[in-house]
Amino acid sequence: MIVQDLGLIEYDAAHDIQLERRDAVEAGADETLFLLEHQPVVTIGRTGRAQGLTVPESVLTERGITVRHTERGGDATCHFPGQLVAYVVFRLAKRPGGVRAFVQFLEQCAIDVCAECGVSAHRREGFPGVWTDGGKIASIGLGVRRWVSYHGLALNVGADLGPFEWVVPCGIAGARATSIDLEHRRLAESAGRPYPEPIPMEHVKHAFVQAFRTHQAASPVAAGEAPRQ
Repeated sequence: MIVQDLGLIEYDAAHDIQLERRDAVEAGADETLFLLEHQPVVTIGRTGRAQGLTVPESVLTERGITVRHTERGGDATCHFPGQLVAYVVFRLAKRPGGVRAFVQFLEQCAIDVCAECGVSAHRREGFPGVWTDGGKIASIGLGVRRWVSYHGLALNVGADLGPFEWVVPCGIAGARATSIDLEHRRLAESAGRPYPEPIPMEHVKHAFVQAFRTHQAASPVAAGEAPRQ
């Protein structure tokens, strides 16, 4: 597995990179995990509808906010500096459980990262992604072509979640977004403590790679076992 940090990058540039890598992985190249942050962008998945936006797409464009319709699953979401995006270009044909199990794999990586950062997070039945008592902290939307995945996961890290004003998180009316830093602030307020220092993005990236490698090494495919259907 290759891990590549793309830093802060425009959505279109990262999209081109992962499409090129998807084709290479299908042809036999090493599976690849891309880590990055995006300049502000709203993406709308295959099942996305206008109701997933809180303002018209034309208004976002007029404000200089990039809007892109993508091949991933899911509704509308947003990406911005302070949010860790993980694009996963992996072969799924021999993975037990296929796409569904891979989504759960990514959810568990995010849950582990949150725990390592002192935040309790969990799954929510019927809604892909990761949640805390304060709201949704990570979103997942995969694209799969010829059994090779691309797109992936977005984990909110920083306290500024202003871009979520543009979308309905997970397409669920009334749902709130939260982040690692906001959860730390919420816990500090409840305990009457000062706000802690923000978690550095590099720390979160490192924790994500560690969690990913741990669960990848434990999978039957990585261990060389026959996949179970």
